[in-house]
Amino acid sequence: MDVTPVTKPAPHQTARGVGDCEVPPLVAIVGATATGKSDLAIALARRLNGDVVNADALQLYRGMDIGTAKVTALERGSVPHHLLDVLEVTQEASVSAYQQAARAAIAGIRSRGRIPILVGGSGLYVRAVLDDIEFPPTDAATRARFEARAAHEGAGVLHAELALSDPDAAEMIGPRDTRRIVRALEVGALTGRPFTAFLPRPVYADARTVQIGLRLERADLHDRVARRVHRMVELGLLEEIRTLRDQGLDRGLTARRAIGYEQGLEVLEGTMSCQDAIEATVVGTRRLVRKQDTWFRRDARVAWIDAAAGDPDGPSSALDRALAAIQEGLAASDPEAS
Repeated sequence: MDVTPVTKPAPHQTARGVGDCEVPPLVAIVGATATGKSDLAIALARRLNGDVVNADALQLYRGMDIGTAKVTALERGSVPHHLLDVLEVTQEASVSAYQQAARAAIAGIRSRGRIPILVGGSGLYVRAVLDDIEFPPTDAATRARFEARAAHEGAGVLHAELALSDPDAAEMIGPRDTRRIVRALEVGALTGRPFTAFLPRPVYADARTVQIGLRLERADLHDRVARRVHRMVELGLLEEIRTLRDQGLDRGLTARRAIGYEQGLEVLEGTMSCQDAIEATVVGTRRLVRKQDTWFRRDARVAWIDAAAGDPDGPSSALDRALAAIQEGLAASDPEAS
């Protein structure tokens, strides 16, 4: 158990009403790729006496720096960062393991009187930290048994079985979605509870939580994505991928499928040209942006601010808006916080 004494930040290091509570709030910066989340998180951390906690699944991987726009060593030196570079590219990321690690990091940050600032665009990873979510166990043998049955009997047979044991899950999972059907049956077999009992619900695990979303007009965001991809190539993305391939990237179940890295591996294998890889990466990132935007906009608790206010490449105007949104969010959840 961490028994580090709790010390309050100096008044000049916090925004009024944000850091003067017994338990520091949890601030989350969310939104699509290339909206400036990392810059804003660092600016907030400097203003609020905070630490940054990564919620980008791919930035968990050691060596995946250029292609994930990971913050630099210099930026990490000025603001403490947590849960960067904790996995090898051959390892598979786990949301449940991440949840435990992130919540432990947040508890440690708070125990030191500092404000945890969660930042990232991996929606489920963000929800795993913020919301009251329980992850069901897994068992390779049980899963393999259902997968073998699906291959032999067909997904439709297993879907019909699921409809009898867990009708709500069967209604939300298509009859051809073998992977999710197998997972639902696995969860039922292991826990005796319906798969839907483990689905995320928009209920904060910690009432003193504020989510700030960064938004940008779609055309501007698409332009940023294109410029960002070209800049990554100029910085040496292909060489980074070559180095990671030597470390087993091409064998990684999760890392190798990352946008940009998958295309880079094809370039190195001679199955795709550099120009085609760049175009495919831009298209894939824009598709990801749309999915991220849809995911976070479903959450009515997110306070959205304009990422392009003032200087589009700087966080200063966004910082002012974020501080105001945090103040408002805390006042709404706890009138005494204001």
